[in-house]
Amino acid sequence: MIALKTVLLLLASNAFMTIAWYGHLKYKSSAIWLVIGASWLIALPEYCLQVPANRWGHGTFTAPQLKIIQEAISVSVFIVFSIAYLHEHPRLTDAIGFLLILAGLAVSLLGGRALPSAG
Repeated sequence: MIALKTVLLLLASNAFMTIAWYGHLKYKSSAIWLVIGASWLIALPEYCLQVPANRWGHGTFTAPQLKIIQEAISVSVFIVFSIAYLHEHPRLTDAIGFLLILAGLAVSLLGGRALPSAG
């Protein structure tokens, strides 16, 4: 249950962050200070989701596993965003890169769960 909650929070977190980082690309005529401000406002909910995801998920997953999961989710969310919002489709080399990230996630998760802390 903790693993599912962690992944869902990271998924929602990454949706906000992708919009904050890349949503302004359709508004290149807007002043840079305006898009920076808007991006910061969009990023705030991202942190409100990401911090508990990592706090609750740590122990079920190791910190490196959490980061690798986050990266795989980030790329997945970005691909959907790129196609749906920016109307840019990934190239074959992008797809291969994504598959390599997923392979890295699989390798990381093969190590199992975190060991209880010795301290």
